[in-house]
Amino acid sequence: MTQFQSDIPLRISQMHANTDLQDSALSFLRASAGAEYSYNFHWMGRPIIQYPQDIVAMQELIWEVKPDLIIETGIAHGGSLIFSASMLAMLDVNEAIEAGKTLDPSQSRRKVLGIDIDIRAHNRAAIDAHPMRSRIEMIEGSSIGDEIIQQVQTFAAGYKKILVCLDSNHTHDHVLEELKAYAHLTSVGSYCVVFDTLIEDMEDDAYPNRPWGKGDNPHTAVQAFIQEDTGFEIDNSVHQRLLITVAKDGFLRRVR
Repeated sequence: MTQFQSDIPLRISQMHANTDLQDSALSFLRASAGAEYSYNFHWMGRPIIQYPQDIVAMQELIWEVKPDLIIETGIAHGGSLIFSASMLAMLDVNEAIEAGKTLDPSQSRRKVLGIDIDIRAHNRAAIDAHPMRSRIEMIEGSSIGDEIIQQVQTFAAGYKKILVCLDSNHTHDHVLEELKAYAHLTSVGSYCVVFDTLIEDMEDDAYPNRPWGKGDNPHTAVQAFIQEDTGFEIDNSVHQRLLITVAKDGFLRRVR
């Protein structure tokens, strides 16, 4: 470990203890969420609808875990699928360089599997036309429907290192059902990432036209899930390092 890396835990601890910094970060998150800040960004030409800080965090996790399958609930415009596919492509390139071999993309088994209840035609067409398309599989249907869960489990059976991202319907019940359905597919040492836990820290009236809000959101679902003997723990170091993240307490690492 380099000196640069070894200094990180101390900086994280100091940032976490800095109440002014923490308050500023939360103020920014509340104000920027209302301004639809996350809608301003693209990945390889597709809207990703994520905070840049969370994109960087996912890059770090993917590089660390080196999964051969990433499962994502919630597709929207497809930016996150494209991001994950491009990261898997980079893993393949890196491994080919390290092995002194010529990369043959057709030989890669690494895939991203996206699930969404409604894959709109224009989004599907844009994903189909993208250079990363060969690394992407999509299933249309409710992520908590029995038939869809079975399809995902069957698909995942052929993979060894799996990372899961949950980012669809943000109600407590829906996210908890997703966790019960997909978290166990996460490989030991890998992550199940639950997005938009931020909802719990937003103002009471922040989501007047949504079925979720304070007390009913991904954060409450994570808390309910983690209290069971699930084999997961919250990796606090990730959200504490980021400061600006929609997934506070949502980076769940499988430990057994």
